[in-house]
Amino acid sequence: MKQILSAALCLVAFGSSQAGAQTTKITPEYLMTLYAPLDPPQKIDDSLIIYNVGPGGWVNGPKIKGTVIAPAADWLRVMPGGNLRQDVRLTVKTDDGALIYVTYSGIINRSKDVAKRASSGEMLTPADEYFLMVPTMETSSEAYFWLNQVQCVGKMVEVKTGANSFVKYDIFVVH
Repeated sequence: MKQILSAALCLVAFGSSQAGAQTTKITPEYLMTLYAPLDPPQKIDDSLIIYNVGPGGWVNGPKIKGTVIAPAADWLRVMPGGNLRQDVRLTVKTDDGALIYVTYSGIINRSKDVAKRASSGEMLTPADEYFLMVPTMETSSEAYFWLNQVQCVGKMVEVKTGANSFVKYDIFVVH
């Protein structure tokens, strides 16, 4: 009986020590790069800035190619502490004519020094700031219907404000 109780306690102890351990893996699959030229910002107040996406936006990847079409915009919230939260909506028209609605939230965390560099029009890269987004997509196209069933994650490649503003992301499907 002591051996059974001792074995049971060992199993419980071992099991509980594994409770906080990683039990699954996330595997990213490159989907596309998204490029969006940005119109001058509309500063509503100190906490809300809206960037309309201008003409010339595109997506390009192994399974999807197309253009970003109007309407498309980024509602950017300035949070307490200075980080930024995105609320983006846009439509992609693929080269084969399908329409894909893309929406994503994201977070941008940059130092005050980097914020000054950004406001002066300097191009920033991932080395400068934490800038991630999580897009989902919606379409009725049979060719791209699988996009309705996946979650994506994206990371800023380059961003520039001021003259010739734009943002560029690499976007991955999460498996």
